[in-house]
Amino acid sequence: MTLSSTQTTLDQLPPACDNIQFNYCKTVACANFSRTDPQLYVLQNNNLQRPVLICRECGAFPPVLSNHDVVAEKQRFTLEQNSGLAACSNNACPHNGLPVLTYRQFYHAFGFSGERQRYRCKACQHTFVDPWSNSNNKHQLQQKILAYLFTGYTVREICRRLTMNPKTFYDQLNNIAARCRRQLTIFDARLGKQAQACHLATDLAPLQPHSNNGVLWIATAETDSGYVVSQHVNYQTQPAATYVAHHDAYRIGTRFIAPHSYHHPHATSTTSQGLLAHIDATYRQILARKNMENPLSGEVTINYPTKGCLIRPQYTVYSHFLYLRELLSQSIPSLTVFMPQETLLRSACLSVFIDRINNHTIDPLYVVEDNQWQHGQHAEKIDIVLMGWWRDRWAFSRNKTGNKGICHLGGSKKNQQHWLTVATHRAVISYQQRFYDQFSHMVNEPRRKLRPASLLPLLDIYRAWHNLCHQNKAGVTPAQELGLISSPMTLEQLLQ
Repeated sequence: MTLSSTQTTLDQLPPACDNIQFNYCKTVACANFSRTDPQLYVLQNNNLQRPVLICRECGAFPPVLSNHDVVAEKQRFTLEQNSGLAACSNNACPHNGLPVLTYRQFYHAFGFSGERQRYRCKACQHTFVDPWSNSNNKHQLQQKILAYLFTGYTVREICRRLTMNPKTFYDQLNNIAARCRRQLTIFDARLGKQAQACHLATDLAPLQPHSNNGVLWIATAETDSGYVVSQHVNYQTQPAATYVAHHDAYRIGTRFIAPHSYHHPHATSTTSQGLLAHIDATYRQILARKNMENPLSGEVTINYPTKGCLIRPQYTVYSHFLYLRELLSQSIPSLTVFMPQETLLRSACLSVFIDRINNHTIDPLYVVEDNQWQHGQHAEKIDIVLMGWWRDRWAFSRNKTGNKGICHLGGSKKNQQHWLTVATHRAVISYQQRFYDQFSHMVNEPRRKLRPASLLPLLDIYRAWHNLCHQNKAGVTPAQELGLISSPMTLEQLLQ
């Protein structure tokens, strides 16, 4: 689907999909914030060097998106999470793809097929078997594989010790990941139904920091417990049906990056002295991008993966927040999202939770702090500085141990003292760093830098282990902290 772009000006925004329209002014203080009337903007689509959309009120130029591709990307996430779970497979049924684990009201038990439980859909009477309802006769082998993986053994060493070939190893790894996704589906559903305040921390980082393969990893965790609510990457293992050379929000299928490498000389970066200088330098780097909401645009080097395809990061991040919105109950009275200084995260959070922004039931904040800053300490003197093209209102605090800055993105200017004390996204940063440290032999393996697909099962396995098995110094898991489980899971229980 392509709209005509022969004229300098257009008379409409990229078409909405499922009543979703993300193309509008995202400056909260602007009168056009969240308004989708095309007459409020200057629109053009024939000059790639100029913004497609410019707000007539404040002059902001938010990048545009294909709403159809955002919805398609979110559907891809849902299919991946539900892959292998027992659900109605009738394409004409309204319950198609809805797993029994979280939608029990749509099905009823319908006997057994051997040792496996059979279900029948209440809508279309279609019957199906739950593939995970019988015992796992491979759990002893799978426990050994996980034990070797978590203690730093390479794939070759594990195959030699367990006398298996690499294909068998990866088949077992995929089976373990599927079991972990099944376990996480249960606890994620419990978390989404909790009617209480929810504090989230989000971070965007490379999946393989030293590979430059363009695969970015977004993760969101609950700040107090460290429970990782969701994580996604802008990569799929199957190649796309079609590619476009340049991003065109008026075209369906524009989210896929064409499979070729981009090589640019590394610009000499100057080390910023002080927290304020660092924040200002980050704003300049974001404004220098060709697309402010695409960290891979501009002077970056991309070594394209040999298999699969990359997805433009903005579509993955927007879909990630859409996935969170669907997971978290609307009955939760207040939501807080802490994030690093990244315009893509800001725009996606404001756009997806626009109803909460208008109802003042969400607090999205930038958080930047020194490593020396001790979380929870009382902020002393507070300085207010307007920064960046957007004139964002930052609050800074300095003491003997370090510096910290926060910026409330939802329009509220109150409680700066409170946010400087409690705001942090260390929970998700430490989770990602532990993943890098735990599997450094696989993340940094030279031959794997252009083959990120083999790391995707590890992401599911590690999130399940982190949420359900990993204990802090008090012997409590993140799931226990949230009241989702009464005791830590063992590896045997995880693999049941």
